[in-house]
Amino acid sequence: MKLDRHEKGILAALQENARLTMQELGDTVGLSASPCWRRVRSMEDIGVIRRYTVQLDPRKLGLGECVFAHVTLERHKENAVDQFETAIAGMPEVLECFAVTGEADYLLRIVVPTTEDYGRFLSERIFSIPAVSHVKSSVTLKEVKFETRLPLNHLE
Repeated sequence: MKLDRHEKGILAALQENARLTMQELGDTVGLSASPCWRRVRSMEDIGVIRRYTVQLDPRKLGLGECVFAHVTLERHKENAVDQFETAIAGMPEVLECFAVTGEADYLLRIVVPTTEDYGRFLSERIFSIPAVSHVKSSVTLKEVKFETRLPLNHLE
């Protein structure tokens, strides 16, 4: 993807504060509001900008436990991957799900109120998916770094 300095500036500014007005955004990157809006709209249309959202504090909302689960599927089951991915898509506790290489097939980031809730989530939701063979969990001790902004310094 080739972006000019204005577009890179727009993306950096929006990652910092998606609530900027077009005038504020334009002032930040050195454009007037109309050209700035056209560039934002273009980046939305091609999918560079996926969506706008708000970042919530999970602990303040009673979701104090973050668990990473390495999930292995039974490969001999027909439609195991589709079945698993469809089930995971419907679980709001699963914030992220990645198909990965290595010992496991998937890595999930899950938030729940307590470790007891995680135990129930595992037995009632994850292990109820027939394709799931094994889960290895890591409960986080503390958050060292959490970032949603993508690095843009590699762009031309």
